[in-house]
Amino acid sequence: MKKFFILLLFFGIQYSFISCSKDSENNEAETLTETISLNVSYGNDPQQKYDLYLPANRSVSKTKVILLIHGGGWVEGDKSDMDLFIPYIKLRHPNHAIVNINYVLADADTPAFPNQFLDVDAVINKLTSEKDELQILPEFALIGASAGAHISLMYDYVYDTDDQVKMVGDIVGPTDFTDPFYSENPNFPVLMAALVDESAYPSGTNYMEVLSPALRVSADSSPTLLFYGSEDPLVPLTNGNTLNTALIAFQIDHNFTVYEGGHGDWAPMAIENMKEQISTYIDTHLAVAQ
Repeated sequence: MKKFFILLLFFGIQYSFISCSKDSENNEAETLTETISLNVSYGNDPQQKYDLYLPANRSVSKTKVILLIHGGGWVEGDKSDMDLFIPYIKLRHPNHAIVNINYVLADADTPAFPNQFLDVDAVINKLTSEKDELQILPEFALIGASAGAHISLMYDYVYDTDDQVKMVGDIVGPTDFTDPFYSENPNFPVLMAALVDESAYPSGTNYMEVLSPALRVSADSSPTLLFYGSEDPLVPLTNGNTLNTALIAFQIDHNFTVYEGGHGDWAPMAIENMKEQISTYIDTHLAVAQ
């Protein structure tokens, strides 16, 4: 009888401790207010900055992260180009954190590849290491436009070895540099040579292939949304078709949408449809626990 009483007392104490811990965590989460931190540094380069939007009542057990990556042909653009998504995301997904990043733009001294992929890795590593301080759960959606979509796809398909990325939104991203649209352009090899840090790749690497996300799809690739224009002068619709075919072959959950128009200059109804699809995917693949 005495032994039974001691066991009962022990489990009572354990239950009380767990309950208090959960209550403490919940109370702490409830005291956290919305926080916005602009131009947070994640590296030594002045361009390595991001804007961080942390929701109220966040916690390390539930607050997942939506990461935005701007376009600009790898050589220009700014995180402010993605600001239009932020009010929509905050309205539709008020319990998610948002990170809007700058990466080091390519120039004569700093090639784009693989450095821009590694910039995304540095952001994710920094956020992961600070998860307790920030009260976030380091699981991510990557939403990229144009070159930012290419960077997002490459990061998920090649660099996300810890499977922290749970979905990718690809808005007019280049996916296949072996496409005749690129490979038959006499100026493109010069551009590719300028964008690649050859010292970071083995001798004899076929850069057209290794830097093409559609050719790097695997069974480990994350669910992917594809949005392309029917008459895009910069990224051919065939690039969307090629990625769509690869995702089908590996049975990756995805959706492929083609809008009338060019490089993202679509009708307002199309833009709203794109946002709604992204939102539905966030609800499905980056859901916040209640």
